[in-house]
Amino acid sequence: YPASCWKWHYEHGLVIKAISEVGAASGENRFHGIDQEWIDHFVNEKGEICTYRVSEFNLDQVNPGKLLFPLYHRTGDGRYAAALKLLRSQLRDQPRTPSGGFWHKQIYPHQMWLDGLYMAGPFYAEFAVTFNEPAIFDDLIHQFMLIEQHARDPQTGLLYHAWDEARAQQWANPGTGCSPHFWGRAIGWYVMALVDVLDFLPSEQPHFAKLIDILNHLAHAMTRFQDPASGLWYQIVNFPNRPGNYRESSVSAMLAYGFAKAVRKGWLAPEYLSAAQRAYHGLLENMIRVDARGALTLEGTCSVAGLGGNPYRDGAYEYYIKEPVATNDFKGVGSFILAALEMDRALESNI
Repeated sequence: YPASCWKWHYEHGLVIKAISEVGAASGENRFHGIDQEWIDHFVNEKGEICTYRVSEFNLDQVNPGKLLFPLYHRTGDGRYAAALKLLRSQLRDQPRTPSGGFWHKQIYPHQMWLDGLYMAGPFYAEFAVTFNEPAIFDDLIHQFMLIEQHARDPQTGLLYHAWDEARAQQWANPGTGCSPHFWGRAIGWYVMALVDVLDFLPSEQPHFAKLIDILNHLAHAMTRFQDPASGLWYQIVNFPNRPGNYRESSVSAMLAYGFAKAVRKGWLAPEYLSAAQRAYHGLLENMIRVDARGALTLEGTCSVAGLGGNPYRDGAYEYYIKEPVATNDFKGVGSFILAALEMDRALESNI
């Protein structure tokens, strides 16, 4: 992963955060400073972020900003504070749906995607604590409750990938505004967002318990669709036997991480640690390959999936299953590392 390949991009932010957490957990010098080296590649002396544009109003571009918080706390360097406040300014002006939900991007009007809760939510929560802006919490809780209210399917309890409040998109159900399918990784992003935001949300905050309830209901719904043979989840969660569907690595790693962390924090019952462990072992047995040099490869990650755009993505089943499947994709690798760290913590604490 040479510097020439670095990008201010959500999946790069995810994998660098995961590596830095390995360093914090292990104390190994080889991981020390990777977060600062990466951030300093982009952030100049004025706190400006190379390649980042507020005017794009792209929630994906907020996620790497989480790496700034530990650097600011360690060094007190004003340029890190300036960069954090620059990203905060995007969320202050982010276009919103009539109900107050963040548009996923400027180019996706009136649409909330589950992905966006992870891309902006944990950053937003940590900013509230770091810069003493508690009013953020009400807005942040509203984002989670709003998308859950509209994207949740009453029959399965699963969440659709996205919701178009304007009901203007070809992919949007004319009645509900929801996209057609339950995409595994979108739900994985949402679960990770919940458990990472809850780290910062004061327990006395109104609706704190509501987020715990949302997490529990979604965990219950997802475990019903966990593959009993492998412990993994499918690309389209509720159609395991439909032709073309496949067991997908990133959702399995994300849920392993989210469930295990939530059990450790007391937000989910201990039984969900078993679901997390089954998923993690399923990844080890089915998706990890070791080459002749001893290097690991993670297989089975959907490279990308979205809605709308040009060429237009209609959210049909055939669309999701035909997107390329990648090896060592950062969305899978970063989530897998975070899941592995939670597995270690579970062993250490004898949960």
